[in-house]
Amino acid sequence: MTQKHFGTDGVRGLANGHLTAELALDLSVAAARVLAEHGEFEGHRPFAVVGRDTRISGQFLEAAVVAGLASAGVDVVLLGVLPTPGVAFLTDSLGADLGVMLSASHNAMPDNGIKFLARGGVKLADADEAEIERRMGEDWSRPLGGDVGRVRSHPTAVDEYAAHLDSTITRSLEGLTVVLDCAEGAAFEAGPRALREAGATVIAIHDRPDGLNINDGCGSTYLEPLRKAVIEHGADVGFALDGDADRCLAVDHRGEVVDGDQILAVLALGMSETGHLAKNTVVATVMSNLGFVNAMKAAGVGVRQTKVGDRYVLEAMRVSGYSLGGEQSGHVIMSEFATTGDGILTALHVLERMAATGRSLEDLAGVVQRLPQVLVNVPDVDKSRVDEDAVLAAALAEEEAMLGDSGRVLLRQSGTEPLVRVMVEAGTHEEAQAVADRLADVVRRQLSLG
Repeated sequence: MTQKHFGTDGVRGLANGHLTAELALDLSVAAARVLAEHGEFEGHRPFAVVGRDTRISGQFLEAAVVAGLASAGVDVVLLGVLPTPGVAFLTDSLGADLGVMLSASHNAMPDNGIKFLARGGVKLADADEAEIERRMGEDWSRPLGGDVGRVRSHPTAVDEYAAHLDSTITRSLEGLTVVLDCAEGAAFEAGPRALREAGATVIAIHDRPDGLNINDGCGSTYLEPLRKAVIEHGADVGFALDGDADRCLAVDHRGEVVDGDQILAVLALGMSETGHLAKNTVVATVMSNLGFVNAMKAAGVGVRQTKVGDRYVLEAMRVSGYSLGGEQSGHVIMSEFATTGDGILTALHVLERMAATGRSLEDLAGVVQRLPQVLVNVPDVDKSRVDEDAVLAAALAEEEAMLGDSGRVLLRQSGTEPLVRVMVEAGTHEEAQAVADRLADVVRRQLSLG
């Protein structure tokens, strides 16, 4: 097979276009065979858990995944609609050999995706994904008779996941009023339940999914409805999840946006104070605002920066034993309680910090003085030469010298397009824009494919 299906976060694409029932079935069969041959199922009858978000295409894709796994001799436990971190949690807590989540996260409704999780609820290794791709479509010896898999439902999945979330905090959230934007997605039931059972007064919005409205003008990529609801209800805070609830962004009581950098800072400082921040260090990506890095430095908290992508944050956390990491997009990972980003978990711990300190989110997030940030995309260039061109290197050095400690420049290659991203932070938006435009011109001139 020559086509590469796995991307940075499983297999994703237009449902019934690229991501067909046939592809879902073939991937599931190959995944079962690869894990079985690696000895993952040795000594017991294998079983997998399967969850999905609210997209209507998740129904036929779930059926195809179940058919593939069961035909390969794997028992299947259906979790129903559940956030990605909920599937990861139950993969671990139920002792499953494999977890499967059907979701395209924050993408629009027509897309969908398949993410495989290994035992323990952790992301499948890249080598395993590559082997699954290689084994698709091969002839194989199918189990017959009583050796095919059984399928059953697990009706308490939401209950167990919400109870787990609430067990991670030690203080009641009574007295706090929260607006929760569920993005018409996978957390429409688990999110409000977990926050209410923790003691908060919850006003849930976009919590009536119909299979077609997921992420449609709502959730973490459309914050205006949340801002309006917080102000209208006089709430203390609002949180917006994405379609599979592995990330969240917030707004304070004034309706002002609190991004992932600020949320990460709030949690890092709280964990540092209580001694729960492993090695007193937080993991972030190179896209984190310089204001975040400066705030952590001022508080004596170390910052380990990685390439952009939650997979790199997770890798750094796992290898070095860190307990907190995240991205500006609101993907926050608390490794003491989860193996992946978890938007509901993040909201609970921000609320716990507010309850413990008696401070507003505006006050807590104010520790980060964000620098104006400008991002310019330069298309149709030879991105492979971005680190090699001498003229570009000289221009970059000159701009960095002019900015000094008051800003920074980052040149990034796109992972999927002939594109270079020029990101600049500076004391004013005008200064950042001017630097970005000058460097973009150099990139365009020096690396043009024409």
